[in-house]
Amino acid sequence: MTTRNLLCKLRFAAAFTVAAITLGPAGCGSGPGDTESKMTSYSTGQTKADTAELFTLPPEQLAHIQVVAVEKSKVPRVLRLTGAVAYNAFKTTPVFSAVGGPVQEILAEPGQNVHAGQTLLTVTSPDYSAARSAYLKAVSTFQLADKNYERSKDLYEHKAIAERDLQQAESDRAQAQADQQSAEDALRALGIHDPESLVKEPPKTTGQIPVPAPVAGQIVERLVGPGQLLQAGSTQCFTISDMSTVWVLVNVYQNDLAFVRIGDNVDITTDAYPDKFHGRISYIADALDPNTRTLQARIITENPGYKLKKDMYVTATVHAGALANALTVPDASVLRDTENQPFVYVQVASNQFARRLVKVGDSQDGRTLVQDGLKEGEHLVGDGSLFLQFKNSLQH
Repeated sequence: MTTRNLLCKLRFAAAFTVAAITLGPAGCGSGPGDTESKMTSYSTGQTKADTAELFTLPPEQLAHIQVVAVEKSKVPRVLRLTGAVAYNAFKTTPVFSAVGGPVQEILAEPGQNVHAGQTLLTVTSPDYSAARSAYLKAVSTFQLADKNYERSKDLYEHKAIAERDLQQAESDRAQAQADQQSAEDALRALGIHDPESLVKEPPKTTGQIPVPAPVAGQIVERLVGPGQLLQAGSTQCFTISDMSTVWVLVNVYQNDLAFVRIGDNVDITTDAYPDKFHGRISYIADALDPNTRTLQARIITENPGYKLKKDMYVTATVHAGALANALTVPDASVLRDTENQPFVYVQVASNQFARRLVKVGDSQDGRTLVQDGLKEGEHLVGDGSLFLQFKNSLQH
């Protein structure tokens, strides 16, 4: 080996020891492009033929690597499912107008929080005008009948009228009271929950009826505009939802069904925020989707700050028990080849190593789950695997 080549190799080793990913001076070796490509995990210079060969490390360089054993341990089983946000249907209510007619005025907008009974819009309705007039007339008739009954009762006690007259006055009062209650029920059916207020504080316009909020919550949709003609009981005006909780609907693959149960805790993440949201599985469908071969699961999720919006894409991390005898290796042991396939350096002798492709799962607490390719008790390189890859690349 010439002095020039020896100096170049020493420069390479020193650069890698200080964790440099790029090479030293371009004057060494066969050129910057070739040498740099050999040092990376995605090197285009490495081939499948290279990976099949044993690699021998000089004894004086063994201190640069750490050899660890493949271990069995209890690893949490984590499933990552994709899904989307939906309104909590148990806390979502559509708002319909009980009367027909054109929209007169809109008093609420999407994003606004409303309380039960708050007026959302007004409708000009001849039906309401007729029902209101009938109620006011019934109230007046009952008040008069009640006074006549009290007067007849007093006269009968003083023997001024016959018993038949008292009975007639009592019958008139009962009939007027029934008519008043019927008129009240008609107004309540139109959304007027306090008909007595029409007598105490008569509205300025007799044809406008308010459409109240049936429940408290946030207005998430407005579906009508000013002047729009509403059909009684069939035109939806608003959607109100309690956004403190939402549903996350996720798809569970068939091979994961055995590990997903109602009540499991779930962490929800989305690209929109760094926050992590928490929920639990409340329902699992009874049938698979024939097109995707997945089962839909419903997660009730807390929504602080109303950050989760309808149809937002999310990732649900389900903590589904644990794997009792899982094989794990340090994260540093797992490298990637030119095709992005994971591999490790397995020790076959005291200073001999070989590449081996493996199938890996999730990483937890610095250790990676190995699903295939290794056996318990085998030894492989942990810390220093990059150094070994670098040395390996220099020999090809």
